[in-house]
Amino acid sequence: MNRDIIVIGAGIMGLTAAYELHKSGKKVTVIDEGNITDCTSFGNAGLLSAFDKGPLSNPGVVLDTLKLMFKGESPVILHPTLDKKIISWLWKFINSANPQRLKRTIALFEKYGQITIDKYKKMQEEDGLDFDFQHKGMLSLFTNQETYNKKIKQYSYEDETRFKILTKSEIKDYVPCSNEKAKGAILFKKNAHLDPKKVITQLKEYLENNGVEFILNEKITDIQFSEDKIEYVKSATKTYEANTYIMSTGYQTLLADKLNKELIMTPAKGYSITFNMPKEYEPLTSTLFADLFIIMSPRKDDVRLTSKLEIGSTNPAVVKKQIDSIKENFKKYTIPFEMSNEKLWAGFRPLTPNDMPLIGRDEKYKNLIYGMGLGWLGMTFGPSLAMILNDLIINDLENKDCDDILLFSGFYQGKY
Repeated sequence: MNRDIIVIGAGIMGLTAAYELHKSGKKVTVIDEGNITDCTSFGNAGLLSAFDKGPLSNPGVVLDTLKLMFKGESPVILHPTLDKKIISWLWKFINSANPQRLKRTIALFEKYGQITIDKYKKMQEEDGLDFDFQHKGMLSLFTNQETYNKKIKQYSYEDETRFKILTKSEIKDYVPCSNEKAKGAILFKKNAHLDPKKVITQLKEYLENNGVEFILNEKITDIQFSEDKIEYVKSATKTYEANTYIMSTGYQTLLADKLNKELIMTPAKGYSITFNMPKEYEPLTSTLFADLFIIMSPRKDDVRLTSKLEIGSTNPAVVKKQIDSIKENFKKYTIPFEMSNEKLWAGFRPLTPNDMPLIGRDEKYKNLIYGMGLGWLGMTFGPSLAMILNDLIINDLENKDCDDILLFSGFYQGKY
């Protein structure tokens, strides 16, 4: 079969890239080691939170995390390790958390986050896709007075299109299950949320129905390359050829390692609990318990809690201790209610040390494109990054000719 593009990996980055390239008239094949029913994108909170929400590597993050650890409320779990790659990542993460980088990152988040929101709307309108997209803002609920006071200082002006500071009674209206321990809340109106499972399943169905080839349950284990290009990729039993290859393998770096390409990212394990609860207690919109890093996302048929950032773990299983920890911390700030029909999930997110995705053309192998390192912001940036990669491929650009790559790719961020 004559293929223009092979996309390796069918998470949000891989599928949106396939979508854009198909729209541009390319013959696209998507290869994934699973069957696209439980990938990392499925466990996402579904937040589109590019506005008024800082990156992970923000000033004060280390001290704030230590404070939460002493209270037993920290979402971060750091397993003792001598792995040099993880130690290097942590050092770069700490050094990335500075005011200068924060200002730049927030500007980039807003630029590409808005492109993504517009794209999701367009995909639904033009292609009839149903993502359960809700543009109702994101509520940040604070359980610590000090952090609330610090945040409120940043919003000492009026902008009704951007945010609203809620009164105590309004907090209860937005999050009926919250209790009196809530110190304050701000509704950030430009953010949105959707159902990540619907995004993945709807995109896959649309692409299949429109001629995109899917090869599932097929793990690509090797790359054959010549002096300056990829010749083919192979699994245990087959080889696959195309003109261009997109590597969108999440946290897995096996293929990049074979090319001696060091990708500065680490797998961070996260958890989600999807459940039913009394309708009268459901939040009106996606709610971030900001001091706990617990996200509560209302959906059409259920509610999801997502939390935890587990560094240094290689265990893919759902660990009951971590689920219990999420519930325990969450219940400190909510009234009692029953969580029924619970579905538990755990998966690894590919985190870069400065929250910048790893996108762009390989410097040596010109027909290899990277689309990785989206971390916890896959849904927030997947479509906008896919548009960048599409532009790079369709117009046969070098990285240096693409302003978006130079702006937003972790390959061009200079010193951490």
